[in-house]
Amino acid sequence: MKMLNPSDLAAVVGVIDPDANSAATYTTDWIDMSTFQMVMGIVMAGTLGASATLDAKFEQATDSGGSGVKDISGTDITQLTKAGSDDDKQVVINLHADDLDLANDFTHARLSMTVGTATSDAGAVVLGMSPRYAPASDNDAATVDEIVTP
Repeated sequence: MKMLNPSDLAAVVGVIDPDANSAATYTTDWIDMSTFQMVMGIVMAGTLGASATLDAKFEQATDSGGSGVKDISGTDITQLTKAGSDDDKQVVINLHADDLDLANDFTHARLSMTVGTATSDAGAVVLGMSPRYAPASDNDAATVDEIVTP
């Protein structure tokens, strides 16, 4: 008997669309960390361009507008590179709500992904885990089009 669906426990709360992204920094929308006890960022590298690099990290802010934005210590991935044969790899970044600078009222997080040197296929998704109020899917990003349950 099915009691819970995975979408009751995890929500898609941030996305960097998979695409041939030019050398630039791409970010998800700001995620209100009071909604989830933790989030998991999944960075996906496809075919990296010649001499390309791919970096990612979580950043924090004091509100949904990005006020006071700063990095969250310890969330930087080891750089993926074309030279390192890192095509078609994924990296997972875990973040707990209490990893934010709570003493200075930081409440929001976002994933930041930087493509360096050359256009590269890449994307990312952030899953909100352990929702403070279920189901988690009530907090899905507006881009989630459908949840299918057999």
